[in-house]
Amino acid sequence: MPPSVRAGVMTHAIFRVARLHRMLAGQLLRRVGLHPGQELVMMQLWDLGPQRQTDLVRLLGSDAATMTRTVKRLENAGFVRRRPSETDKRATIIEPTTASLALRKEVEQVWAELEDSVAAGLGADEQDAMISVLDRIEDRLTQAVERHAPLS
Repeated sequence: MPPSVRAGVMTHAIFRVARLHRMLAGQLLRRVGLHPGQELVMMQLWDLGPQRQTDLVRLLGSDAATMTRTVKRLENAGFVRRRPSETDKRATIIEPTTASLALRKEVEQVWAELEDSVAAGLGADEQDAMISVLDRIEDRLTQAVERHAPLS
């Protein structure tokens, strides 16, 4: 391992795992015609029903520009429909289409396969411990992001 990486061994490990996880997710999602991240939008819509686009941004920790591109691609694929909000003329409501409902089972299968790839060979206690550690890392990173966010 090069000296520069030794200064951040955990960061390097997280980077490698995240890269491989996203690569596998991309390969699996490609079979159902989606790109990584698009399935998360669809899952929110299937579980929660139609949402304001701004709420999807908040729920998924995204930014407005990325969400706009994602929704546009999903709309072009026929999986979502955009419509103006009846109560807030500034808001856009995103809703899943009937066509997307057939996709739901396939996305759930992809996520099950991804989960199996991640958890294979780990016992229930190891999985619980891993989730606990990842939750703590996420909390620490969230705090660091907030500390380093530019002042508005």
